[in-house]
Amino acid sequence: MIAPTHRGIAAAVLPFGLLFFVGCSDHGSNPNTAIVVDAQTVVAMDAAVDSAIDFPADLAPDAASERSFLSATGGAGGADAPSGAGGVIGTDGGAAAVDVQTQAEDALGADSPADVPVGGSGGTGGTTATAGMTSGSGGTSAGGATTSGGISASGGTTNAGGSATTGGTAASGGSGGVGASGGTSAGGATPPSCRGFAAICGPSGDESCCTSLPVPGGTFYRSYDNVTYVSMSHPATVADFYLDKYQITVGRFRQFVNAGTGTQASPPASGAGAHPLIAGSGWDSAWNANLSADTAALKASLKCSATDQTWTDTAGANESQPQNCMDWYTAFAFCAWDGGRLPTEAEWNYAAAGGSEQRAYPWSIPPTSTTIDDSYAVYCGSSCSGTQNVGSKSPKGDGKWGQADLAGNLWEWTLDWLGSYQSPCSNCADLIDMSADSRVVKGGRFYGKAPELLSSYRGSAVPAIRNHYIGSRCARAIPE
Repeated sequence: MIAPTHRGIAAAVLPFGLLFFVGCSDHGSNPNTAIVVDAQTVVAMDAAVDSAIDFPADLAPDAASERSFLSATGGAGGADAPSGAGGVIGTDGGAAAVDVQTQAEDALGADSPADVPVGGSGGTGGTTATAGMTSGSGGTSAGGATTSGGISASGGTTNAGGSATTGGTAASGGSGGVGASGGTSAGGATPPSCRGFAAICGPSGDESCCTSLPVPGGTFYRSYDNVTYVSMSHPATVADFYLDKYQITVGRFRQFVNAGTGTQASPPASGAGAHPLIAGSGWDSAWNANLSADTAALKASLKCSATDQTWTDTAGANESQPQNCMDWYTAFAFCAWDGGRLPTEAEWNYAAAGGSEQRAYPWSIPPTSTTIDDSYAVYCGSSCSGTQNVGSKSPKGDGKWGQADLAGNLWEWTLDWLGSYQSPCSNCADLIDMSADSRVVKGGRFYGKAPELLSSYRGSAVPAIRNHYIGSRCARAIPE
């Protein structure tokens, strides 16, 4: 049911079918019911205050380790494989360097050499002619492993992060080019949030919660799906990056809390968590005051809903639930501490849309398919029952590159302020928007309706809000 606009709801609505969370302190209304839907088609950005077609949607009210980063079994190509015709990558598969990390806890301290995860390099019979780009004359570099299983639209090229400098890797011999099913690391090192932490995520509860998957860069149109939003007015280009397969879990966040960081007493270092291609995108020490005073205060802040909060003070059944009640500053601090960063809005939209495929939903095949039900996502479909373990709808609800829950479960913070789309946009983010008071959130929520889960849909929330509908996931740089 569509109801008249409520008094106290901020109406700075963009023409994207926008969900707009509003902070209680600023607007005097419940942030979980101050939800605005705008039915306009995507066009050039309009004025800060929109026309009378903005309405609040009558959505359901609130209810009172180590990483498994093996993307293939082939390992690296044999050393000095001949290039010849076709550039055979060897006949054995080889080992991917010394001390490859697996599920078991790896010894702390320097490795010799450093851990290198097995990528998607070809095993027996893989050839560079059909499965991988070569930057030299054949063979592979020492170890020969790629961290991504081959990053490119065609599944063969390894762009930074383990490509052989004198040879090539065969994506077809590994996990299909991007390691979507194997789970590759961004550089091989286990993030702090999964050190000594059991693999309990995914549909079977046996995957590393820190699995991070490569997303090959490209160009697409923001807030476009060729179904609901049909304007191609906002092109953007993003470089290769990694995006965590899962939303930040309670168990991973517990490691962060136990480390005593992410507070005013122990804030991120200035510049931490920066996007490598966006100047000034790292932590600003002026934000320290927005963090909880200390660890005790941080724990207390995670109890934002007596019925729907996922945090528990002691480890229990919720360790693989997505962590909610997390404001933007805390999400940023977590990702920086964990060796990552918040994704830009463009990166997040690109991953959910399947890049240039412009998928309506992350799983949509063909891209214009609007098929959705409870088997794809955690949302208010046939039931509205709260969050579920991350990856519970995987692989059916996964995106093109293997990320789970890009639609549903919890909204996810992005780096950007909510403002007019930047143009041109090449690895862009809205870092300073004097007219904005909210950050962009994407992906929808467990109490949301289907339109909120569209890849093209744009939501927002004031950055200081701690809401049981909002969590996050981390992006990571491609290793050099």
